[in-house]
Formats: sequence, C-alpha cells, structure tokens
Amino acid sequence: MHQNPPAPEPLPHPVIDNHCHLDVSRGGEPVAVEQALAAAAAVGVPRIVQIGCDLPGARWAVEAAATHASLVAAVALHPNEAPRVPDLDAAFAEIEELAQAHDKVRAVGETGLDHFRTGEDGRAVQEESFRRHIDLAKRLDKTLVIHDRDAHQEVLRVLEDEGAPERWVMHCFSGDAAFARDCVDHGAYLSFSGTVTFKNAEHLREALRVTPQDRVLVETDAPFLTPVPYRGQTNASYLIPVTMRAMAAVLDADLGALCAAVEANTERAFGGTW
Repeated sequence: MHQNPPAPEPLPHPVIDNHCHLDVSRGGEPVAVEQALAAAAAVGVPRIVQIGCDLPGARWAVEAAATHASLVAAVALHPNEAPRVPDLDAAFAEIEELAQAHDKVRAVGETGLDHFRTGEDGRAVQEESFRRHIDLAKRLDKTLVIHDRDAHQEVLRVLEDEGAPERWVMHCFSGDAAFARDCVDHGAYLSFSGTVTFKNAEHLREALRVTPQDRVLVETDAPFLTPVPYRGQTNASYLIPVTMRAMAAVLDADLGALCAAVEANTERAFGGTW
C-alpha cells in the first residue's frame, strides 16, 4: 500500500504554495482534493496556486479555483505540450478564453522553454508559444509563470525581446547565483521547491542566498520534487514546511519572519489575496 510522508510540524506563520498540480495523480492514485487542501491548511499552507499545463488541466484549474476558496488558477500550454498539440492556434485560443473565464485565474503559466525534453525539431513552436503567452499575460494583466529547463539564457532573451509583464515568476528556480541575480534584475520573483534540499543542489542554495527577501517564493510542484528526506515519494502541499525550514536554515533566518515575507511576496506576485 502507498505510504505518504508524515505531516511535518506546522509553520509559525502561513505561506502559500505558489505552484501545485492537484489534478495530477502519481502511482495511479487519484488526488482527493478536499483532503489535500485540509492537510495543507493544517500545517500552515492555507492557499495554493493550481497550475494547468494543457487544455484539460487548464479547464480543471479554472473549475477548481471557482469551487475552492483556497485556490487560484494559472492556465497555459506547457512548453513540452505546445509542440504536441495538433492545432496551436485553436489550443491557444481556448487558453485565452480560460484566462478570462473567472477572476480567480490569476496567472498565465506554466509556459517557457524546455531544452531537456523538447528537441531541436520542437523548439521553434515552443518559443512561438512562449511569446504568445507573454503577450497574453501583458494584455490581461496576469502574472506570468515560467518553466525553464536547460534554457536559462534563451528564456531571458525571449523576455527581453517581448518585454516582461509587470509580475513574473521563475517556477522551480534551477539556476545558479549569477542567473538568480540576472532574473531579479529583470524583475522576477524566484520560486524555490524541494530541489533546494537535494544534496547535489548547492548552486540552488547559493542562488537562494543572493535572492532579495522580497523576491523569494516557495512551491511544491506537487506531486513532483518532494523534499529530502522524502525524495522519491509523492509530494503534496502539506510538505511545504519541510522546504521552508530548509530555506530558513540556508539563510540563517527566523522561520516565522521568512514565512511572513514569502506569504506577502506571493500575494504581490499573484495579484492580491484570495
């Protein structure tokens, strides 16, 4: 039988999981949304940004945000999804409709570039999709949520070409300290996930140390990227306290103060409270 990690000690101040995939099951087990939200709230994670990565996921995110007070939504075609859709124009048209379907759709994302899973033959479409999503975020005054895998400088090049929206987030930040400074200089919020706890991720801890406190966010990317010591098991928003405590240790910061800063940053990044 599948065993979930135990609930950590609750945080001294609430924070927001700014990137979660509640509609994605792992190991064939469906996600019990009400139970997941209650478990997160019980440890100090009362609000979540639900990310839609394809058309079914985007539809689900909008419906979930409309149904649950603790959720807001982001909608987009994931960078690895964009080259696979049979009709990019039609798919993007629906994403644009969904982005305007409810006032709890706060963000356009996750979009961006992924040079790990998408080969040369799909990268032109991926970049076209990214540029369209940037434009949409600006036109609708939505936050832009960026997926960047093995494409750091290319992401910044496209953002410079298009002009970044007022609010944008580097989801699951994966660069080093120099890239962190670069992103912050371009106006980004940097979101750190369970990867910051991985043994081989000293570059992420260095990036966290140089990120101004008013630009730091936290996420799970659940059900993926589970923090140590539960790496390899299914991630969920209730494990945010594990990552937050690790981040506080890296920064030698007071946990309550860091939580308060991350909560305020996330509200600013996603356009207010919910």
